[in-house]
Amino acid sequence: MSRLNEKYRRRSQQFYNPETSLPEQVKALIEDGLHGICFSPYTEDQGPGDDLDPKQIKERLSVISPYFKWVRTFSVSQGNELIPSIAKSLGLRTMVGVWLDGDHEKNAEEIETAIAMAKEGVIDLLAVGNEVMLREEMSDDQLVAYLQQVKEAVPDIPVGYVDAYYLFENFPKVADACDVIFTNCYPFWEGYSIDHAHVYMKDMYYRASAVANGKPVIISETGWPNQGTATGLAEPSEKNAMKYFVQAATWTKAFDIPLFYFSSFDEEWKVEDEGDVGAFWGLWDKSGIPKFY
Repeated sequence: MSRLNEKYRRRSQQFYNPETSLPEQVKALIEDGLHGICFSPYTEDQGPGDDLDPKQIKERLSVISPYFKWVRTFSVSQGNELIPSIAKSLGLRTMVGVWLDGDHEKNAEEIETAIAMAKEGVIDLLAVGNEVMLREEMSDDQLVAYLQQVKEAVPDIPVGYVDAYYLFENFPKVADACDVIFTNCYPFWEGYSIDHAHVYMKDMYYRASAVANGKPVIISETGWPNQGTATGLAEPSEKNAMKYFVQAATWTKAFDIPLFYFSSFDEEWKVEDEGDVGAFWGLWDKSGIPKFY
């Protein structure tokens, strides 16, 4: 048995033990400490476009900061630009997202703000764009131009792009333009049953790694909802959400693969885009209470 496989076996025995209940395994993994978490500060009846108060951001971050080294954000506007400095004050490192879409004027504002924040020292990793290729909102050439603009402005900060694993295969020039590959891996959204989800998630990661040409690859999102409507054979349930989390966290810990789990808190505003399942991806509920232990 290789050294890495032996390490994974030991980790699996520690956290993923059939004789230990799933809630106990989830608690042990979280309290042992995890790499990163995807974070939005919105509370009930809030969503993108609402004003964000620094006190609220700090309160939400304080719930999760004891358990993670990194926090990932999705935008640097509408109050989200306040998150990185507050996260830094709580000892967290920051992967900061620049939101891009088809609005070129807003894109320019996001990029300008992110560059200024990077120069202030509150950003450790920059994610220029999130699933903009998946949404078919711009060409690969347009995206590469944005990446190059940011890389030239802040050469000391690693810059990458976030999207589904297979889009880095489909658009190699985007992968080539990144300092680091941020890959989203969602067996749930591709309709895989929980029994096959972990194997497929690993395959997603290795497919992104195969086109990275030796660059770092970070799992920027993965997760499983605990309520809502099924997608194919992927069934939302409390048991499945816990099982998926335990498998993903155990594997990435054992092999030192950076993982930003999705997500920190349940957020009702996501129902509009994702259906009823969108509100139930958090490790904590909308009130900030752990859901699984």
